[in-house]
Amino acid sequence: MKKFKRTAAFIAAASLICAPLALAGCADKDDTVVLRVCSWEEYIDLGDWDEEERIDIENPFADNPKDGIFGKNSMVDDFTEWFNDNHDYNIRVEYSTFGTNEDLYNRLSLGDVYDLVCPSDYMIMKLLSENACVEFSDGFWDLDNEENYYANYVSRYIDGENGEGIYNTVFTTPEEIWHGKAACYMWGTTGLVYNPDKVDEEDVSTWQMLLNSKYKRQVTIKDNVRDAYFAALGIVYKDLLTPDNRADYMNKVTPDAISAAEDVLKQIKDNVYSFETDSGKADMVTGKVIANFQWSGDAVYIMDEADDDDTELWYSVPDECANLWFDGWVMLKKGVGTDAKKKEAAEAFVNFLSRPDNAVRNMYYIGYTSAIAGDSECTTVYDYMEWNYGADEEEVDKELIREYDLSYFFGDEISLSVDMSLFGFEGEWEDGQINKGRQLFAQYPPENVIDRSVVMLDFGDKLADLNQMWINVRCLDIRDISPVTIGVTAGVIVLAAAAICLYAFRYRIFNTGKPKKGYKKV
Repeated sequence: MKKFKRTAAFIAAASLICAPLALAGCADKDDTVVLRVCSWEEYIDLGDWDEEERIDIENPFADNPKDGIFGKNSMVDDFTEWFNDNHDYNIRVEYSTFGTNEDLYNRLSLGDVYDLVCPSDYMIMKLLSENACVEFSDGFWDLDNEENYYANYVSRYIDGENGEGIYNTVFTTPEEIWHGKAACYMWGTTGLVYNPDKVDEEDVSTWQMLLNSKYKRQVTIKDNVRDAYFAALGIVYKDLLTPDNRADYMNKVTPDAISAAEDVLKQIKDNVYSFETDSGKADMVTGKVIANFQWSGDAVYIMDEADDDDTELWYSVPDECANLWFDGWVMLKKGVGTDAKKKEAAEAFVNFLSRPDNAVRNMYYIGYTSAIAGDSECTTVYDYMEWNYGADEEEVDKELIREYDLSYFFGDEISLSVDMSLFGFEGEWEDGQINKGRQLFAQYPPENVIDRSVVMLDFGDKLADLNQMWINVRCLDIRDISPVTIGVTAGVIVLAAAAICLYAFRYRIFNTGKPKKGYKKV
């Protein structure tokens, strides 16, 4: 199993990326355009790979295809050099990062200006509804242009040529539809990473795992309202969910739904080890907890890190449903505006990251799944999957080798020969009923998982109600305190106040402010 490269050195390396990049050749051109890009932390290849990390597959975009794929420099440096070598003006990329979608939105609200940003689906919906984005040019979608890597190689499951992709069919109003306004970067699911030696498979196949007292103080959940609310709704409506109504129930923001979810989340709070933002990865690898609510890309990271410590962890998507999420690039009016050169540079940046060999570099480095699939002539991304997860017939029992269907993403009935023990099967298995697995399952879930996955939409004007619910869950809610406790507490406060007043009264009577005889006033 090849391990993607994401290390603590990110912090030091990121400072180099965030600094203005003035590469060779800039001095020869007077017109330098500054492209301000903002994306998630740890979400792009920073280069500096070790030689043994070279991906040994043919790279049709390299001068010598047999050299494979290798991250020598940061992706931003490589893009800047490539752009400046192929245009009549230079660019300088100012690359910065954010920690949450809300962090990015707050920066924009406070006046920070970026040309190109990469938020998640619901935040893109919010920006589109506020008319804050610039549409991609018609030229960006010209399939005859070989350097339009996104248009030519994005998975038709994600973003079809005529807008029939999944994230275009989910968002139905003209203001919401992504096609032409956003370019998908990474995508995935949510589920539960777990230790199969300490967690029963049946228990981890449901969101009820978060309430299971058998694992009290041994499970962690995400410390954000959207992910936590989704899991809670999966518990509240578990007996009502069907293929026809799942999306409606999992996006329900009525007062009754919010109240029911709040009650469940308070029970979860009492049962889990903690709500966490990023510590869940380390806690799983070290064995501090035995299950963790997680995004699929970080699940890959956790499983890889655990493999290095000879610990086998798995990823399960609960039977009720999973959140299908997308992160995508949008150009902002307050940044790009009507500047044709900035728009060209921003579109070129998206295309450069969408070039299949660069998509592989980013996937290898961060563990998440690119929206890029390639086509029948360019199989680079599929070749990477085969290099990473394909079964070696000389090492794997032939009885365990099966075809893992990836046609929904790569098209043309494409499948991958894999070792089915990576999905918990030992010979007998039902086709299309894979609900758990290891890295490949997390990166490319089978269609039966996709079919029960739901895109969580923007909460709109219900966000304030949900935030108040979250405050009630995460902080002390006075409604949960018994009248007896309130009465006792109030009595203690009254007695304390009376004691203070009595002390002050006695002090005023017996202390005139003059120094006592025999003492020196200090």
